[in-house]
Amino acid sequence: MSKLRADVSIELLNQRGTEYLPGFLGIQMVELAANSLRSRMPVQKLHFAPNNFLHAASVVALADTTCGYATIAHLPDGAESFTTIELKSNHLGTVKEGSIVCHATPQHLGKSTQVWDAVVSDEASGRKIALFRCTQMILWPKGGRG
Repeated sequence: MSKLRADVSIELLNQRGTEYLPGFLGIQMVELAANSLRSRMPVQKLHFAPNNFLHAASVVALADTTCGYATIAHLPDGAESFTTIELKSNHLGTVKEGSIVCHATPQHLGKSTQVWDAVVSDEASGRKIALFRCTQMILWPKGGRG
C-alpha cells in the first residue's frame, strides 16, 4: 500500500497546476494528509453551462484534479507518474454562488492501480453535489518497477 510522499506538499500541488486547467478554473488544494486530499474552487461564471447551472465538467474537473493530485502524493516509491483509466460521476445538485469543495480518499492503493473516491459539496452548507470515482494506472520507468 502506498504512503504519503514526503516530497509532495500543498504548495507544490498548487504550483503544478498554475498554467494548466486547474489554475484557469481556480482550483486550490487546501489540506493534504495520508489517505486524504481536500480542495476548493470558488464558483465563477466560467464554471456554468448556458442553462445557468454549474457545468458538470467543472465539477468533474475539481474531483478529477483532486484525485489526480492525491495519486501524485501517494505514488509508490520508484513510480514515475500515473494516468486516469476510468472515471465516473453522479451529480446530485448544483450551486449558484460561493465555493465548492472536494474531499478525495483512496479505496485501493496498489502498485499497478489506485482507486480514489471523492465527494464534492457546497462549501457553505456542506450539501453533497456530486460523488466521483476514478481508477489510476501507475506508470513505472521502462525496465520495471522500482
